[in-house]
Formats: sequence, C-alpha cells, structure tokens
Amino acid sequence: MKGAIVVDTERCKGCQLCIIACPQKVIAMAGKVNLHGYPYVEAANEESCVGCASCGIVCPDGCITVYRKKVEE
Repeated sequence: MKGAIVVDTERCKGCQLCIIACPQKVIAMAGKVNLHGYPYVEAANEESCVGCASCGIVCPDGCITVYRKKVEE
C-alpha cells in the first residue's frame, strides 16, 4: 500500500498532533506560517507514507486528506 497526504496549510494551526500520531514519521513542521500567522505541518518524508490515516483521524480541524493506492509488485 502506498499513501500520500495533502495538508490544507491555511486551516492548519500547528497543533502537531498529526506528527505524534504518524507511525512512519512522514509529517514535520514546515518552518513557515500561513496567512493567519500559524505555523503549519507538511509531508516531509512522503515516500514513507503507507496511507494509514492516523494523521487525518487525530487532526482536530480536518486539515489532512489521506490518499491510498495499492501498489502492484
């Protein structure tokens, strides 16, 4: 299974709950702020994402969309 996440950076408030929840250590703080002045997260290690959706489940603002694709081997 291959996964990918998309973070709505304008809605993210930088609570970092998704960083803690991610078992693959895919998500990290971006080091920038959005238009509202909040620091936000980004997919820093995208190739490790397995699409488990733990990040999307714990996000209190629903900022993370998770995509999954079955990879043929």
